[in-house]
Amino acid sequence: ITRYEAAEMVAKAMAHMDKASVEQRALINKLADEFADELNNLGVRVSALENRVGNVKLTGDARVRYRYQKDSNDNDNSWDYRVRLRANAQVNDRTKVTYGIESAHSFADNGPANENDSTYTDRANVEYQLGKDWTVTAGRYNYQMGGDNSYGFFYGDVFDGAQLQYKSDSFALTGGYGKFKKSDVAGKANTSDTIKDGIDGVKTAYGVVEGFFGNGSSIGGYYNNFNRAGGSHSDDFFKFDDAWGAYASINLGSDWNALANYEKYSSTNGSDDPAIWVGKLTYGSANFATPKSWDIWVEYLNADNGFADADGNFLGSTNSWRNDSLMNNVKSWGAGIDYTFAKNAQFQVMQSFASSSKDNSTKDPEEETRAQFVFVF
Repeated sequence: ITRYEAAEMVAKAMAHMDKASVEQRALINKLADEFADELNNLGVRVSALENRVGNVKLTGDARVRYRYQKDSNDNDNSWDYRVRLRANAQVNDRTKVTYGIESAHSFADNGPANENDSTYTDRANVEYQLGKDWTVTAGRYNYQMGGDNSYGFFYGDVFDGAQLQYKSDSFALTGGYGKFKKSDVAGKANTSDTIKDGIDGVKTAYGVVEGFFGNGSSIGGYYNNFNRAGGSHSDDFFKFDDAWGAYASINLGSDWNALANYEKYSSTNGSDDPAIWVGKLTYGSANFATPKSWDIWVEYLNADNGFADADGNFLGSTNSWRNDSLMNNVKSWGAGIDYTFAKNAQFQVMQSFASSSKDNSTKDPEEETRAQFVFVF
């Protein structure tokens, strides 16, 4: 066979690196170095090759999204778009610096474009390798409560803090401290020198213990202690003292994944301690690097009352696709399909169904329909 034919086989193996064993990943990386030039001509990124041509990479993604939910997201308010850019600089063998910006807009926005500036810094951090398995990160980074393999019910967004992580092929221990920087939990800006609108920003110390095994499967347990903050009114504050949770993400063969996640929150009054649990089953794997790859999934979410403010706004910034009313005091099913219709381009569809309020005195939430195009580069 020719070198290009061999490179195509290596590219296919690289697309499934997440399912490979440690020994297989080492072999794939070795082959990727050998066929780096051919892979580059085929449009496949190889880290060793990129290190030779420069130490700064520019990456990003763009999303055009449609969300419909009666009485909350309809007409122009159903459409929005977002663009994120990342500059990743490899300073030396141990140090990496990342800076990113995000710009998001709704088609319902009125006024001149230059007066509706929603562009902000969403990444600004330094990552330093302390030997083979230890990494320290400081600055502004993405924090997902429960770890990247959990559902990320309460939070999965911008975070200012510092984190220390030990991670091997079979075990990870992560600890950190910082401040939430998105949604209600981030607090409200001062409206004057003496008056504040809403709760102050909330800080958290967190720890996560995870184990990795089998074909990319993982289990984990985590704990968060919250530094509660007050606000402008006696009832306007973050009422949780701490939370703990556990998850299991199990790959069943080569095509199925089952995720289960449970969280329990302790409140200041000691009597209103809400909990959530989520179950999700996925078939297939939609990979941005592999055109015509796809997956289909179904999930069930059960969330107690206590995760929204008086206006019904979700307190956190969830990693979920769901809208606020489908995250609090609710039992709800959801299903979706992800399809890679071209390299680095996906079409994603999500739909809630059979949603009902857990409190019989509260109106059932409206169902949510969501469809979006996502492009990565």
